[in-house]
Order: sequence, then structure tokens, then C-alpha cells
Amino acid sequence: MKLEVIIGLEFHVQLMSKTKMFCSCSNDADGHAPNSLVCPICLGHPGTLPVVNGEAMKMAMKMALALNTKINNFTKFDRKNYFYPDLPKGYQISQFDKPLGEHGYYDINYKAADGLAGRLDKEDEMKRIRINRLHVEEDSAKSIHDGEKNATLVDFNRGGSPLAEIVTEADLSSPKEAKTLAQEMQSLARQLGISEASMEKGQLRCDANISLRPEGEKILYPKTEIKNLNSFKSIERALEFEVKRQKALWLDGKAPKHETTRGFDDKKQITMLQRTKEIAADYRFFPEPDIPPVTYTEKEIEDVRRTLGELPQAKRYRFMNEFNLPPEDVKLLTHETEFANYTEKVISELQDWVHNLEGNEMPKGTWKKEKDNLIKLTANWLINNLLSQMSEKKIDFPELKVTAENFAELITLIFENKLNSTNAQKILDHMVDKGSDPSHVMDEFDMSQVDNDGEIEAIIETVITNFPEQAQQFRDGKESIIKFLLGQVMRESKGKVNPQKAEEILQKKLI
Repeated sequence: MKLEVIIGLEFHVQLMSKTKMFCSCSNDADGHAPNSLVCPICLGHPGTLPVVNGEAMKMAMKMALALNTKINNFTKFDRKNYFYPDLPKGYQISQFDKPLGEHGYYDINYKAADGLAGRLDKEDEMKRIRINRLHVEEDSAKSIHDGEKNATLVDFNRGGSPLAEIVTEADLSSPKEAKTLAQEMQSLARQLGISEASMEKGQLRCDANISLRPEGEKILYPKTEIKNLNSFKSIERALEFEVKRQKALWLDGKAPKHETTRGFDDKKQITMLQRTKEIAADYRFFPEPDIPPVTYTEKEIEDVRRTLGELPQAKRYRFMNEFNLPPEDVKLLTHETEFANYTEKVISELQDWVHNLEGNEMPKGTWKKEKDNLIKLTANWLINNLLSQMSEKKIDFPELKVTAENFAELITLIFENKLNSTNAQKILDHMVDKGSDPSHVMDEFDMSQVDNDGEIEAIIETVITNFPEQAQQFRDGKESIIKFLLGQVMRESKGKVNPQKAEEILQKKLI
């Protein structure tokens, strides 16, 4: 029996408005004592009246528009009734039959090893995932399980925080596609500035619904929901496990007959049964009596649409085509909005530097001729050197002292062979720590590259004189000894010699 995998996802994006969804309590719970950001409204005290957070609604609308959904001019809130210790009111204010947005779609590259690193101009690699709806609701509190005390504590600081819940249709057919869409949701939320969308911090949470069916059939069989997946790897691995588990049931003649909810154990890499899944009727939805319906004019919707800016996929597509960079590099350069903007500014400053040097230190037309090489060199240094230093030194982008102009100048020094790679890395290290000008550091520490043939020959002759035995070994056919001699040349020159040119001259001198 051949079985196909049917997957639908639900994402909860915690919106970073200043206050909670229906009260004036702070929405930033990081670093605050448990239960310190609460009030009678978010604690559900009798007689309190919730008020809709307009800022959060606009943030949710931005996400809904980016997902190509239709914004409903008339939308309302409903009560979703269920009991849980982290739900103080005994119900959650959510949206049922009139969500903020519905009937949208989002395209992903489902063939790439990493969807964010795939090309977006190959139709045979793209897949459209339909978005059923985006609705707004309040978050529950946070349960903290204390194994040592055999107790569960509840922190209500998060209770009432605004969430945008995104529900897809069951259009995904592999764990890899699910992981790719989750990465896209994070990238989209960050680009729009509506959420940090950190899965580790719970700002982006995912529930995955999965079922199998014989190939060719159109009906859907009872699904299994995997709750609260908190990393991209967990999404992929939980679904991989569930595919194997459900396949085994089907082949054993025990296909699932009821919808169930399961949890994923990261340590054991397995899913575990939690409960039989509730259906909508179990929640006894009814209109929230304390909140009037919310209406939007077409002008208000278009005003929000104009604030979207360039979306992540459009930015990646433009970087690939405008800068002729591979998808893997583009993914790293555009993953964070601030770094993508920094990259563009560096390339712009680099172009200005080269144009100013053309006709003097560089031949005319250098930028036009060498544009691709210069941008490739820039991307390489941004990714492999600057980003790695920032990670190593735990520097967030707002704290970065290296200006785009200074980074562009460093690239020109490398491109003109005024600096070798070793000294360029030392200078960049100084720039990251001090915010220094690269040419000043180069002059101060005498790091400029020796590129003059006469100077290089003199250094090489000194090395040959000092190491006659190794020089003779090369002449006798031991070619690998050239690396030792070249190392001595670099040592003698304090790392300032152009290594490519030094090796060429060294081989000629040894013949």
C-alpha cells in the first residue's frame, strides 16, 4: 500500500505591542518577576471590561496581508470555553467565524535543502500553501513544571499577550516542507517588525496536524495534532516520527479512527499520546459580549498595506538577481532585516570607493568589470568574518561599531592587494572592538602588504640563505617542502608579503 502524507500547520505569533491584547499591562515579560505584570482584566476578575489593542490589530493585519489573505471589513471576538490552570477566566477571547483575515496563500521552495536558501524563480521548485485564516486572540499564562517539588506553578505575566494565529490548509506533504514554512513565518514576522518570533522564547509556536491516506484517495482520515513544537528541528523530527508511526499502523490494519493530540519528547525523539482531540463544538464558542465588533474601511486596510515594505522573499529574489549571489549566501545576508540593510549599504559604499579610485589607483571601468567579484568578496567577508566575529563576541547588530563605509574600505584594501587575508582579519578584529578606520590601523601597525617584486626577492633570498638544506630538498624533487619555505618567507616579512606572488618568485629562485 502506497500512502501519502497530509500535513497542516497552526502558528501562534506573539505580537510585540507595548501592552497586552485587552488591558494596559506591559507585554514585555522578559526579566520580570512572575505574576508582576497583571491586572484585574487579564486575571479575569468579575466585572472587568476588556478593550481591544488597536496596535496589536494592525500588527496582525500586516501579517495577514503579507500572507495574501482577504481582510474582513467586519470582524469580531468570541469566547472559547475550556478549563486549564493557566486560563484564569475559564475561557479564552479569540475569533471564531469572523477572523481578521482568511483565504490567503504563501509560496515556498519545497525542493531546496533549506527553503530559505532556495531559488524563487524556478516554478518547478515552488509550492503554494493555502492559508485558511489568521485570527487574533489572547495568550494563556505560562505553566512551570517543578519536578523536584512535584508541582506546577503558573506565571500570569504572559496571560493576555496578543497572538496572531495562522492556520494553513492541509497542503503540506513532507516534514521538510513544514520546517520550511515555519522558517518563512519567522522571517516574515521579523521583517514586518511585529514579533521577534523566537521559537526558543515561545514567541513563535507551532502545532502540526498530520494524517496519512492511500495514494489516489481524496477523503481525509482522522488527524493527529502534535502540540507546542518549539524549534524548527522539533517540527521536522516530530513529523518524521509520526509518519513512521502512522505508516506502521496503516500497514498493520490499524489506521487511526479518532483524532488525537500528542506531545513531542525532544530527548526520546518520539510523540506521546496526551488526549483525544477536542472538536470546535467542545469549545462552545459564542460572541464575546463585552467587546463590540471591529470594522475596517478599505482605506484603513490599504493604509496598513502601504507599511509592509519589501517582504523577505522579494528581498531574497532581488539580492540573487541584483548582486548575482548564490541562494545560500543570500539567506544568511537577508535573514535579519538590519543586516540585509547593512549589506546593501556596504555594497553602495564599495561602489563609491571604487568609482573614486578609478583613473588613479584603479583602471577606469573597474567597477563595471569587477562588480561580481567585488560583491562576492564582500559577501564572503560579511558572512565568514564579520558575522562569525559578532557571534563569537556576542555582539548584537545595534552594538556593531563597524560602519558600512569602513567595511567597504577594508574590502577595497583587500581587492587592491594592499592587505593579505591574515592581516585583514586582524584589522577587522580591531574594527569590531574599536570601530577603527581600516587604513589607519594598517598604517599604525605597519600591516600593508608587500607587493613589490624587488622587496619580495630580497626576503626570499634571505630565507634561501638561512635554510639551504630545505632549498636543496626542493631542488631534489621534494615539492612539499615549498610550504615550509613559504611559511618562512611570511614569517620574515611579518605576514606582509603577497603569498601568491611570493610562491611564484620562490619557485623561480629555487630552480
